[in-house]
Order: sequence, then C-alpha cells, then structure tokens
Amino acid sequence: MQLELATRIDGPVAVIGDLHGQVEKLLTILDKLRALPDYDRRWIVCIGDLVDRGPDPIQHRRTAAIAGNHDLAMAAALGWLPTPEYSDWGKRWLDHYDSQTTFASYGATFGDLHELAHRVPDRHRAVIAGLPWCIEHPKFFFVHAGLEPNSPFAIQQRILRQKDFSLNRPPWLCSKSLVSSSPPADCPLTVVSGHVQVPQAVLRPNRILVDTTGGIDGDLSCVLLPEGHVITSGQGPDRFDTAEADPAERSWWKLWGK
Repeated sequence: MQLELATRIDGPVAVIGDLHGQVEKLLTILDKLRALPDYDRRWIVCIGDLVDRGPDPIQHRRTAAIAGNHDLAMAAALGWLPTPEYSDWGKRWLDHYDSQTTFASYGATFGDLHELAHRVPDRHRAVIAGLPWCIEHPKFFFVHAGLEPNSPFAIQQRILRQKDFSLNRPPWLCSKSLVSSSPPADCPLTVVSGHVQVPQAVLRPNRILVDTTGGIDGDLSCVLLPEGHVITSGQGPDRFDTAEADPAERSWWKLWGK
C-alpha cells in the first residue's frame, strides 16, 4: 500500500509534540483545536515519534506527520525500509526504544518481530513506513530532532527530502545534541522540532521545541503558528497558554508583528 503524505504546506499550523501513543492527551488537544475559527484550514503537524512508550501506540489518522527515531526504528526493525544490515535496527529497537507497549497494543508477543509485522494493519504500515523526514512551510521547517549547525541548509534539506536510509543513525531524527543547537546560519526558516522533553514549549526567533512529555509524563503541547500560542492537554479552562516570554521569545513575536 502506498500512501502520499504531505511534505509541503502553507498557512496556519498546529504542531503537536512527540505523541508516543498518548491518544487521550491527543484527543484533548484536538478538541481544543476544533474550537478554533480557522480549524478547517489549519494544518495539524505531528513532530514524530508516533509509536512506543505511551499506553496506546496504534496509529490514528493525521493530517501531516514526520518520522521520529522511534518510527524509523520500528519500520526498519520490521523490514519495511531498505536499511543496511549493519544498522541492526531490530535489536536496537527491542533493546533501547521502550517498544513493549507497541507490541502489546497490537496483541503481539514482545520480541517477535514476525508476529508484530503480521498483526500491523496495512494502513498503519503505510503511514509509519511512509513518514517524511521533514515538512516544509514558507516560514517554518519541521524536523524531528533539528538541523546540524555546521552543515549548509541546502545539503541537509536535500538529504531529508530523499530520506537516506543508508545512514546508521540519521542525526536529524536521532541526535539529542541538535535540540540545543541553533540552525545553520544560512537557514532562512524557523526550525520546529521535538525529540527531547522540555518543561514547556520553547519559542525563539529561529527555533521552536514542542516535546513536553517525552512519552513518559507531563502534558502534551501544541504550538499554534504563526501566532505563537501554546495549548496543552492539561486540565482547566479551555484557553491558550502562551509560552513564557524571555527576551529571545519577545524578539520572535516582533518577527510576526506582535
């Protein structure tokens, strides 16, 4: 089954942090998004790591999503992607990715990759294996972990568009250091990523971080762009929780005429 997933978008966006199967938190976010007057024309982007850790990693329909390291690990471990043998994604996924809940959600015995591959519905397989490595917007660049600060943007953009599965651990999906790195100097866009849990969504002139759960605890966050509002899955009145503004964030607001 082939599935065409969006890689280029325009207009207002709601970008949601790493899901890790946290369906109830996601449903709370979606209920809040439906209350927006522009809901019908706003893109909803999931920043990756749809699977593993959380209580219900089975995939649900998304408007747009990118691959995280957990999604890549699952797809490679189950033989859905043309990765080299030396990468040994099967062992890596079982040993290091908290994949027990993924097996349980499909009713498969943990560690039995053949059984799990047989149990995953075709549409779920098509989504997980077909996830792009980046989504491009005229003002934003969505990628799971971030961009390398010392490599030209155009080169990284080309590799991300092509999805180079020969790489042992693609840094844009796997590297934790990129979360704290600024984009390359020639990058004209604000880079939006997840991958590493932060206490609250971070908004800076050239960098936005949206993973506030790590699939473990905390409220799921969703950043509305270009407004810069943050909504969460937390309890309480249905309102916009704006990220705390430090001087860098205030500069970010000025970019949008705020």
